[in-house]
Amino acid sequence: MRQLHYFPGNASMAAHIALEEIGLPFELLLVDREGGAHKSPQYLQLNPNGLIPVFVDGDMVLYESAAICLHLSDTAPPAGLMPALGTAQRAHAYKWLIWQTNTLQSALLAYFYPERWMNQGNVDGAAELKAHAQERVGVLLDQLDAELARHGGPWLMGSDYSVNDAYCLMLCRWTRNFSAAPARERPHLGPHMRRVLERPAVQRVFASEQLLLTDI
Repeated sequence: MRQLHYFPGNASMAAHIALEEIGLPFELLLVDREGGAHKSPQYLQLNPNGLIPVFVDGDMVLYESAAICLHLSDTAPPAGLMPALGTAQRAHAYKWLIWQTNTLQSALLAYFYPERWMNQGNVDGAAELKAHAQERVGVLLDQLDAELARHGGPWLMGSDYSVNDAYCLMLCRWTRNFSAAPARERPHLGPHMRRVLERPAVQRVFASEQLLLTDI
């Protein structure tokens, strides 16, 4: 049985959406992040980084949300979560997924966890980094908004929905409490988020993770 170790609204959301989109049976296992379960010896055997998510399928154990999304897309090609192999569109899909995880997500992590890059007790330094990270995230959200405006299609890749849209919703949702210009306020990104939320698979994910569709 496939298993996804998750925490509501966490980096596991994109993989959770992908699982719902492809329609294969799986088991959802809550990781008590607030209780430190992701740092337990048992969990560290699955992911030595102590991060969520982890996907288990028989003897195969995967971590890194983007890697899980790509694997699931390849597991069920008829679901159309990635363009066909060897095409320019597939190459651009790789580009945007890696951009999201390596560029936008990295900036978001600096915003949420600035203390990771500071000496212990450097409160002023952490606050400064947090402010710069929020500014950087704003620039990156503008880039996403501009891409949607450029091609005029409903989805990040243009006319076809992909795992990039699920990943985009996940990361954009993390900006919902920003003091200025969360993703939902941008002219193209806001409607894109709402379109993703209209998908039945996404609505099932929000329901099972006990999240509000309006909380974006």
